[in-house]
Amino acid sequence: MRVLLGLAGSDEMDETLREAVERAAEAGDDLTVAVLEGGDYDRSPDEMEAEVERAVDDAGVDATIRRVAGDPGSELVRIAEDEAYDRLVIGGGQRSPMGKIQLGSITEFVLLNARISVTLVR
Repeated sequence: MRVLLGLAGSDEMDETLREAVERAAEAGDDLTVAVLEGGDYDRSPDEMEAEVERAVDDAGVDATIRRVAGDPGSELVRIAEDEAYDRLVIGGGQRSPMGKIQLGSITEFVLLNARISVTLVR
């Protein structure tokens, strides 16, 4: 399965990366990691790329790492559809004090606009 993993430098990045890499190792997925640039993230693109390289090396997974500039949600959806990925994996979603999920703008855009399967890691 061709999987596109979109990563921003947010708090949930570690869990999203771990789950996608574990799945790729178990299922033999063809994994591409899109490191999102240009946002106000907790980590720089260089830091994110280094973490991705460590994770895939530790798991023995071959993955392509690419940087994505522009509007993150739009670019992830465009890449996933134009390049015929089977699944798009993103992280996101926090619980409100009332127990409802709160989605960030990138996550919401991808979930509402992607025409392929999307896996949300929370």
